[in-house]
Amino acid sequence: MAFPTSHKTVFVMDHTLSSSSGVKLEMDTFSKSRSSSSSQPVSQPMNLIPLLPVSKSLWTCAVEAITEYCRIVWDIFPGSRLIRFIAVDKSCHKLLSWNIEEQSLTNLMTSFMMLGPAKNLGSGKVDLMKGLKAGIEALTEPSAIQHEKRTSLTENATKVLNKGRIILVTKMDSEDDVKVLKEKFHDILLHMNKTAAATDNLMAINHCDLVILNLWPDGQVCPLPRRPWPDVSTIMSCELTNIQGGTSLAPKLCNLVLKHYDLASTTVTGIPMKEEQNASSSANYDVELFHPAAAHAAILKGIPAETAHLKTYREGTDYETVTLKWCTPRSNASMELQHCSSAYRITSVDVNSRPSSCLTNFLLNGRWVMLEMPRKSGSKVISHMLACHGGDIYIHTMYTARSILEDPPSISEGCGGRVTDYRIPDFGELIKANRLAPFPDILLEGEENVTPLEQSREQLVRHTKYWPITLSSTSLFNLGAQIEPLTTLMLKETLTEEEVVECKQVILMLVSMEVRGEPLPSPMAQRGKGMKREDQYRALWVELEQYLQLHLHSPAHEKVLECFMECHNKVATPEYKNDDKVDIDQALKELDEYNYMTEREKAEFNAGSGSKHTPTDLSTPEGKRKRTIPPPLAPMGRSGGVSLLTLWENKVSSEQSRRCLEFQGRMKAEDNVTKLYVNLKQKEKEKEEGSRKSSKV
Repeated sequence: MAFPTSHKTVFVMDHTLSSSSGVKLEMDTFSKSRSSSSSQPVSQPMNLIPLLPVSKSLWTCAVEAITEYCRIVWDIFPGSRLIRFIAVDKSCHKLLSWNIEEQSLTNLMTSFMMLGPAKNLGSGKVDLMKGLKAGIEALTEPSAIQHEKRTSLTENATKVLNKGRIILVTKMDSEDDVKVLKEKFHDILLHMNKTAAATDNLMAINHCDLVILNLWPDGQVCPLPRRPWPDVSTIMSCELTNIQGGTSLAPKLCNLVLKHYDLASTTVTGIPMKEEQNASSSANYDVELFHPAAAHAAILKGIPAETAHLKTYREGTDYETVTLKWCTPRSNASMELQHCSSAYRITSVDVNSRPSSCLTNFLLNGRWVMLEMPRKSGSKVISHMLACHGGDIYIHTMYTARSILEDPPSISEGCGGRVTDYRIPDFGELIKANRLAPFPDILLEGEENVTPLEQSREQLVRHTKYWPITLSSTSLFNLGAQIEPLTTLMLKETLTEEEVVECKQVILMLVSMEVRGEPLPSPMAQRGKGMKREDQYRALWVELEQYLQLHLHSPAHEKVLECFMECHNKVATPEYKNDDKVDIDQALKELDEYNYMTEREKAEFNAGSGSKHTPTDLSTPEGKRKRTIPPPLAPMGRSGGVSLLTLWENKVSSEQSRRCLEFQGRMKAEDNVTKLYVNLKQKEKEKEEGSRKSSKV
């Protein structure tokens, strides 16, 4: 049996931090408030001496920030996270004990008041190791919960772990001081563990985290650089944080409390509040809350890139906060039970501000608030709820997904609850028709190398070759019982003559309905927006032709396709083929053979392409030659009976028509011979004839 780890923290504070923090408090508030409210300055009385501003010491700033640190811890973890204080000057002052009754802000403030302001040792230097040793001794003392668990342990139970944290608040000048402090602290820790192991009323420290808060006045530069410090051993870790003792001290300690106790920040935005000056008007305010980080686990468990828009940085802080929007509250919190996954205590960061006080009082009066989480898509969802239970305010994590208490979603429900038009009954019939059952892995009778599993796979392929998922994407399967014989029978591997007749009757019935102008008995077609009757039938014929083309499993199936093609003045596929695509390679091969034919063979081939071929006597020489002539080319798909040869010739003729004019010399050639320089020879001939005539004269 393993018990949870006890969380104990010891603050070791340097009581000699009397130097100024750089923060000044105005004491002459009466005259300054009068002068600021009036347009003209108010003259001071002659007998009134103006008060000078007072500077806060580093000790005062540290006490204020640490008090806020403790308030956050004790509000969220009452009684389970224990904190003690040890002040070091010339001696050690132990302020609180591990007793739960002393863990309160009232006892803490009383102890600080009794301790008094910081002391100035003059030229002397405080011995911090005395305080660190006292802090280690305090960690070895078991708390009441640890003592109870130790006494209730059995022999087979796991021992209670004792882990703690020591936070040293001081001012250090160099890194050498930090290194020496770490080494001495580690030696004291090992020595105290040996002493605690030999003592019954003490507990050895399993791990100790040393956190050094190096305070410096506001406006001065700290000589220690910010860098990670390696752990000394497995039982000790060290962390150094440089903090200016002014206004940045409290936010820095808020960042530390988030890290030390695994807390997170939530900013409630858009809180409507009435103005004090004008009760009839209202404004929206923001309130920041601290709570365990597990409250954000549900909304931040997705991809970081998708949840990054939820996190922002508030002004003056260096930690992230999740922004949730105020939703309209309800007053019947006790009457309704919300579906929540977890609840965690919360506390306000700025507890003294008016928005935080109003929100706290609002929740303590029995009201509850819903918080909306903005999504990246723009929509919003209620993710958290603020409510009060037994005087403590909790943040409840709501289920953003479907509850396990609700009925499971319907198959017709899509993403975001959108109702879709899935073919649910048809899908059920598809499952029933393709159910599998145990069967020995043997070959079927009458079929070679075919097992029941292969046969089932082939049947599933036939049934899913064309299967629209939704009703809106199909016109064929919206006809219901009128198309049912055709769509059911075409899925079979073979068809009988009676089944072929039934399929043809369905096609003829649809054709007659189109001729009579009857509308399709399809609810999806009737709901079509602006879809004419002709367009409905056109979509039906295109889909039916595609369906028949994909289910050519036998010559009997091909007869059904031929009937459809004849009804639409198309040429059906002449022969049954297992593949659904046109054999382009075979067609090109036949085209090459056609190009090598003689003119006579081409004429005979073209003359016979439109009629059926008669048997040829292969014993004659002419029959042997005709044997090499390929059969007529098969029509391609929906080309309306146009052969591949015709398509090729049309393409060649169109390309030639787009070319430039033919060379005139080639057009005037005789027997493929063209004479060059015809005009030049003609001129020479005319000159010779002219010279002859002149000589005769």
